[in-house]
Amino acid sequence: MLFPRILACALTLCSTAVLAQQYAAGDVVVEHPWARATPKGASVGAGYLTVRNTGAAAEILTGISADIAGSAQMHETRNQGGVMSMQPVERLTIPPGGAVAFRPGAYHVMFLDLKAPLKKGEHFKAVLTFEHAGAVPVDFAVEAIGASAPSMPGMEMK
Repeated sequence: MLFPRILACALTLCSTAVLAQQYAAGDVVVEHPWARATPKGASVGAGYLTVRNTGAAAEILTGISADIAGSAQMHETRNQGGVMSMQPVERLTIPPGGAVAFRPGAYHVMFLDLKAPLKKGEHFKAVLTFEHAGAVPVDFAVEAIGASAPSMPGMEMK
């Protein structure tokens, strides 16, 4: 009977770690903010997250800021006739009951004029601003340069 108890404790610890990466205000839930590490001397970095709208009305993400950069912008990667391009996005609507994922090759945050390289294992603070929910402070975890998704605490492979 020891194994089920150990498994239950492990699942509780893992779910607690995952929940710790969620930030909520009003009807908005921001999940798993993460960024890729940057090479030494890089002046830009990229960040990713998911924004969920649990409400019955649309919510609008109007901006993002972070102390680690001179500015932060929302961008969308598009494939137009086989040519990839990045377009700034001024405002992003999150539909009622829906979600928008910021991930590599899609919507993402560009951190411009970095004050220092982003290093794997570090964290930095940012603030997402929504039309109705207001300011939502979040903590970005910095992953490896080529990461395609955030690592989950306690789930690292040894």
